[in-house]
Amino acid sequence: MVALSGLSERDDFSAVIIRTDFTDEAAWREMTAELERSSHDGDPGESYDVVDAPELDGADTDAILAAISAHEELWDQLSVVFVADSTTMRTAHHALLAVTTMTREDFDDDEDYEAVVEIGREFRTVPSGVHSIHVNLELANMDFEEFLSSAHEDSERVFRNFS
Repeated sequence: MVALSGLSERDDFSAVIIRTDFTDEAAWREMTAELERSSHDGDPGESYDVVDAPELDGADTDAILAAISAHEELWDQLSVVFVADSTTMRTAHHALLAVTTMTREDFDDDEDYEAVVEIGREFRTVPSGVHSIHVNLELANMDFEEFLSSAHEDSERVFRNFS
């Protein structure tokens, strides 16, 4: 089991970005610069906390979720995490992997859960989409599936904000 240091110090209103790839500092700086440009000054819902996790480099979604679930006090507070992985660093749009933390217990019945899992538990988002996704999920204005569906409609399967 991987323990993620830094998760316990996160701001309750901040999106969590788990950085698993450290191969390209310039790409990382470009991605974080886009995150900064897309936020509105002074809005606590548009901040983010980075957790460095080189031990999760190349990890699949299940391993990432297992690492987060080790922090029980935070697991219930997170509806989505964003992963800056090798794909994030290699692509021009630096799309992060958005992963839902929802489990079977978060649904009223098996049918609803299976419908969500069938569509997927993850999608890519450009950095400017992180704040919108995080805030809308935290406030329950939108469901994960709405963002996932939007990403699936994109030719590259990337959420680029609603037009």
